[in-house]
Amino acid sequence: MFKDFKIFLWLLKFGALVNIYFFVKTYQTDSPAHILIPAQILFAVSAYRCLFPVQYKDNVVFHDSLFSSIFITRLLATFSEVAYIYLLSYVIRLLNFNHIEWVNLLSWLMVFQVVISQYFVWNAILTERLIYFFYEELGWVIIFIINTILNTFLYFTVGSFNGAEVLIYLSLLFGGIYVPWQFVHLRFLFLDAMENLSKNELETNMGWRRLKAGLKQSIVVINPRYDSKAWGGFIGLTWMFSYWAILIPLWVNQIVAVFSR
Repeated sequence: MFKDFKIFLWLLKFGALVNIYFFVKTYQTDSPAHILIPAQILFAVSAYRCLFPVQYKDNVVFHDSLFSSIFITRLLATFSEVAYIYLLSYVIRLLNFNHIEWVNLLSWLMVFQVVISQYFVWNAILTERLIYFFYEELGWVIIFIINTILNTFLYFTVGSFNGAEVLIYLSLLFGGIYVPWQFVHLRFLFLDAMENLSKNELETNMGWRRLKAGLKQSIVVINPRYDSKAWGGFIGLTWMFSYWAILIPLWVNQIVAVFSR
């Protein structure tokens, strides 16, 4: 429908204002540090990504700026994603009022899985092997399937959540929407990876030499583009707005609000 995403990328900047507002609000609450710090990291990094959006494949950026460095963005995103999933897992452990051990164990598995996903996304960037993006996103499916299962179990086994029921509902709603959407996304990533199994990808089997070249490229190479294909089409646009500007910031803000004493 839209071949040029420039207007949407400009609109994405309003998401930075939303995240900055939520970030400032955290200083007006007294939620536990295990809630506040991950939330602050997510809000700060999401604001940055709204201002300087990038697409890792082909080093696509919106602004021709040092701040659009793929390396800088991915480094920040690594901390943000681990913090965000740690926050969700911590909420599960807080709501596990019956102290069921396997629930706590699986909540920690979510954190372990997001670390594995970071390994795959860094490999994708440094080696330019797109199949690693598929493995990264497959990890996110696993994370939110676990999150949905655990929240479903808590919903049916915990009598009262002391006013935190909304967090259970949000997890179930998000899982019901995200997991089917992510399978569509995974299909797109897999087909894209298969199309790019060319000599350029075969050349990435050069060990440290390739990794060093990929690291340098991620730091200095930027490719300003505004066409929808470069940004992943409708799926990419949906992902950017939902993750950086709308759904995830709103969800995390609600978590902070619920656990403010």
